[in-house]
Amino acid sequence: MTPGPATPWRVELLKRDTLGRVERLTDASGGCWVRRAAVGSRWPGSAWLARLLLRRERRALQHLAGLVRVPQLHPEPPTVPGERSDAVLLRSWQPGVPLWQVEVLPADFFAHLGELVQAMHDRGVCHNDLHKENNILVGPGGWPALVDFQLASCHGSRGRGFRRRCAEDLRHVAKHAARYAARGAGRVVMPPRGPLAHAWRWSGKLLYNVVVRWLCRARGRGEPRRPKAGPWPRVGPPLGPPLGTMTP
Repeated sequence: MTPGPATPWRVELLKRDTLGRVERLTDASGGCWVRRAAVGSRWPGSAWLARLLLRRERRALQHLAGLVRVPQLHPEPPTVPGERSDAVLLRSWQPGVPLWQVEVLPADFFAHLGELVQAMHDRGVCHNDLHKENNILVGPGGWPALVDFQLASCHGSRGRGFRRRCAEDLRHVAKHAARYAARGAGRVVMPPRGPLAHAWRWSGKLLYNVVVRWLCRARGRGEPRRPKAGPWPRVGPPLGPPLGTMTP
């Protein structure tokens, strides 16, 4: 069902933080959408930062329209009184369980995740936030999916900056694969860090940890991640060949 102004919704608050609210909208037929309201808070500059991140996510999802296992953008999100129309985003609900919560992981999950990330790169989009296990979902049937494109970048050219960001996305995929492989799924060789990764680690990442992550932390909780002590997922049967093309 396509959302509209007169659609009766059941609204469930998923997250409230310094940047705004994230809600799940469910209609009478069970159709689900995710609504992000970038309204900010009492922190100076939080509304501006929230709208900036929302614009990045909207642009990325526009470039990824039709790509399977990523959220699909709705062009006309419903607003409530007092909200700016450019501060609201509505996307399809992406079913799945975050990587850090899954109990069974297909043996070739990370190979298929790499294919999905490559398909995203083929559209000129880099995720730039794949180090978070919460942004990688294990969807129906065990297939990988991606969410949270607030830090994504869109590239019209395939220059050095784009290639470096692509390499970083794929390095994070390999990093997750190596971490999970160490608990029973075989051996994965990690690619070396590139210059962009080193620069980010010693400059931008420090600022991100101090400012953005601290501001966005929901009620004092950090980003979820599977503890080293586990429990770790069981290795399930491989998924096999990709599900046809990467578009519906």
